[in-house]
Amino acid sequence: SDELTKRITSVISWYDFTFFLTKGRSIRKDLTLLHSFTMSVIQERKKDMLRGEIEGRDRKRKPLMDLLLQHHIETKELTEEDIREEVDTFAFEGHDTTSLAMTWALYFIGLYKDVQVKIHEELDQIFGDDKERPVTAEDLKYLKYLECVLKESLRLNPSVPVIGRKADKDMTICGYPIPKGASLIICPYMMHRNEEFFPNPEVFDPDRFTPENSAHRHPYAYIPFSAGSRNCIGQRFAMIEEKIVVANILRNYSLESLDPRDKVLSTLELILRPLEEVRIKLRRR
Repeated sequence: SDELTKRITSVISWYDFTFFLTKGRSIRKDLTLLHSFTMSVIQERKKDMLRGEIEGRDRKRKPLMDLLLQHHIETKELTEEDIREEVDTFAFEGHDTTSLAMTWALYFIGLYKDVQVKIHEELDQIFGDDKERPVTAEDLKYLKYLECVLKESLRLNPSVPVIGRKADKDMTICGYPIPKGASLIICPYMMHRNEEFFPNPEVFDPDRFTPENSAHRHPYAYIPFSAGSRNCIGQRFAMIEEKIVVANILRNYSLESLDPRDKVLSTLELILRPLEEVRIKLRRR
């Protein structure tokens, strides 16, 4: 993501010829290695399915790759390359984004003591004094306030602050003509600060995401994982992962963020990274 950001901001790197003669050469090599690994796994799995070595279609829960391959085999609507892109997204693109989302969430929790107290109360109601029991799927249903906190953290600091799209047809949006082929920039970082939908937008308020407060909000006012047919394929998995990790940390520790918000600056790049380390003190509960 760092190299892609540099390419976007360096005019000389906009042209494939100059880019792939310089830094882009090693990037292309790395991408070829990653793509070939993913493709080999897909092709091997496809062979197993065609040989009947994978469980039948009536199985209730299937891995993502099996679902995509089944659709590919039965309808031919997806190519192996399409599957490779989806699997790459799920396997490789969730590392930085999810870890940064958890970093920002822990920072906000450590900064706002009243929020942290409510999370601890919710965790204590579910787990009691048992700090060793794994978080189950059933537990996740009851971590409602923690989910609101994670959503509010993603509102203020979405892991992907800018999303690019290309218009596939002529259209008009709010009176502005958008020609086919135009490049479009969507900025969740700014959208999430729209006072029409989020009053006092710079205030950290998890209650914005209670059912009663979010019921009448426009569905596209809050898009930390993008929206529509090209939204993030791993958004549900990412939220589950964040809930489990943050819950386990807070079951065992109290947090104290050491720097105020005006001192913790971020870089508005492909991924919203902090400029400096995020300092948080942990105290065992």
